[in-house]
Amino acid sequence: MLSRRDFLASSGATVLSSKLPEPQRRRPNFIVFLTDDQGCHDLGCLGSSDLKTPHIDRLAATGARFTNWYAAAPVCAPSRASLLTGRYPIRAGVPDNGPALPGSEKTVAACLKESGYVTGICGKWHLGSTPETGPNARGFDRFFGFHSGCIDYYSHRYYWGEPKTVNYHDLWSDRTEVFEDGEYSTELFAREAVQFIERNHQQPFFLYIAFNGVHYPMHAPRRYVDRFQDLSFERGMYAAMLAAVDDGVGAVMKKLSDYNLTENTLVMFTADNGATREKRAGLNQQIPEAGHNGILRGYKFSVFDGGMHPPMIMHWPGVIPAGQVIDEVGCHIDILPTLCQAAGATLPADRIIDGRDALPMATAQAKSPHEAIYWASNNQLAVRQGKWKLVKDGIVFDGTPEGSKPLSGDDAVFLSNLDTNPGETQNLRHEAAEITDELTTKASAWLKDVTTNR
Repeated sequence: MLSRRDFLASSGATVLSSKLPEPQRRRPNFIVFLTDDQGCHDLGCLGSSDLKTPHIDRLAATGARFTNWYAAAPVCAPSRASLLTGRYPIRAGVPDNGPALPGSEKTVAACLKESGYVTGICGKWHLGSTPETGPNARGFDRFFGFHSGCIDYYSHRYYWGEPKTVNYHDLWSDRTEVFEDGEYSTELFAREAVQFIERNHQQPFFLYIAFNGVHYPMHAPRRYVDRFQDLSFERGMYAAMLAAVDDGVGAVMKKLSDYNLTENTLVMFTADNGATREKRAGLNQQIPEAGHNGILRGYKFSVFDGGMHPPMIMHWPGVIPAGQVIDEVGCHIDILPTLCQAAGATLPADRIIDGRDALPMATAQAKSPHEAIYWASNNQLAVRQGKWKLVKDGIVFDGTPEGSKPLSGDDAVFLSNLDTNPGETQNLRHEAAEITDELTTKASAWLKDVTTNR
């Protein structure tokens, strides 16, 4: 938890200002790319050899790649709520998929807009669908995308609520429903992002590009599928969807270059959670195997690392040294304070902000600003402190009946040393009993705090 005074004191602003490029005459722009259900291992720069992500890999090669960055939740809506508010999901009022982001919450878009930024979102919102809860009511000047958790990539309809909810069309330009039948949604969102930059390149802007790729349904145009004919059909379709995202990243970065904005723009690339094993993401209701979390245990919905250890790349030439691999711990809750500090925008002073400014880790090799970070999801509880990670009542969510149940017996409290066992396969709860007791106590105290202090 961080007060505004502590934030300003610990922000690393002096280091940042000394690194700003000479031509910079205005505050920096910000672009946050967010993918959906992306495997924790699934980028070329992360060692995946069967995928092709050259544009994203280039961001990593010319920026900083974080190896211990976390989402604040292992599922879509809570992860996004935390990214936008700088607060843990329970504190932000979105503990799981379902609730809209409460009107009392303040997004990073609202903070930056108050500071003179023009703000936009292209893609998935998933934090409310009414005029009062949609993006235009939450600090975004421009919205082109959808409100629900997913859409068909070509018809832009939501089909996954039946039989309780009749399927419906879900594509919007601000508050107006629009129809782009037959257009691939990943390409639509990239197109709108490029146009946003074209319209707003002469003023500071914040652009949140929340691709629905690689979330089910598994759809991609033939021109992408043909790039991966040597892969299995399922993995090839997933690779094609990610390639479309990568091309979208490339188009946005080219537009920045066209306007000579690359050195004045902080770009982040990350995902909302890890790969899923939901049967509706597979073929013929079989457990999907397209997304890869590497050695990490668990999948989407799990508080083991496979559920919420997404890639994170930060890119800002002249400010962030190129080619870095950063092992310090960061989290999506850090995005709001990081952008506010870089912009000189006011951090909300009337509420608890759980995140910290993460930029000094990338600009000055600073240590993580977190003593510990925490998660609560599906009755699971977890905490990471340094090399130690404790998971209570963990579920791996691997698509099997057994994998949908909490671990039992000794493993109901699971302590891992992530330095030596990043796959969380060896339980050290008895060998390191003092650490187990300490982290169990801290996690319980944290859960009480975020539940009662909003």
